[in-house]
Amino acid sequence: MNLSPENKELIVQTEQYIKDALSDAESGHDWWHVQRVYNNAKLILETEEADRFVVELAVLLHDIADSKFNDGDEEIGPQKAGVFLRSIQIKESTIEHVQQIIRNMSFRTGLGTLNFHSHELDIVQDADRLDALGAIGIARAFTYGGFKNREIYNPEIPPSLNMSKEEYKNSNGPSINHFYEKLLLLKDQMNTETGRKIACERHSFMETYLGQFKSEWNGES
Repeated sequence: MNLSPENKELIVQTEQYIKDALSDAESGHDWWHVQRVYNNAKLILETEEADRFVVELAVLLHDIADSKFNDGDEEIGPQKAGVFLRSIQIKESTIEHVQQIIRNMSFRTGLGTLNFHSHELDIVQDADRLDALGAIGIARAFTYGGFKNREIYNPEIPPSLNMSKEEYKNSNGPSINHFYEKLLLLKDQMNTETGRKIACERHSFMETYLGQFKSEWNGES
């Protein structure tokens, strides 16, 4: 379903708001990340039936205030999105849907109890998770690790598997551990056929990269 001219204009306004709001963001969660996720969502929408307006708004606003950069506050993102959407006179039911998507789309949230689901959430979640995979996913993992001053790798610190939500939020292990704690798990958590297909390709690339990394680390190649 295509957007109406009125909704297209609202999307343009939202894009500009996000570009300005994330102008100084950490580079793994900046406007370029949002744009890549937006492109992923549009690709998925070619084969999935959903409320396109809700999907596009949620994608554009999903990282407006990531809790990782706001002292773990998981409500600041939905709140900021709501304030902006009301300022451009989006109807309340759409705002509430967008806020629920933002609240429930992260990998971290999925480690707890989920109280909301929609097909629009499935699409936004897949679009975002695809940007955590493949070559870009690798770059983002090390960018964030550097931002948090984490070790690249420490063979004496094994990955923490099956973490609870709180354990995941408080984790500060080496960047390589993040591949095993999250990134390599995403392929099997995709919701849509398009998402699964792309995820498989990117997952395979990451496995190849990790094999090469370990080989070089151990002086084997």
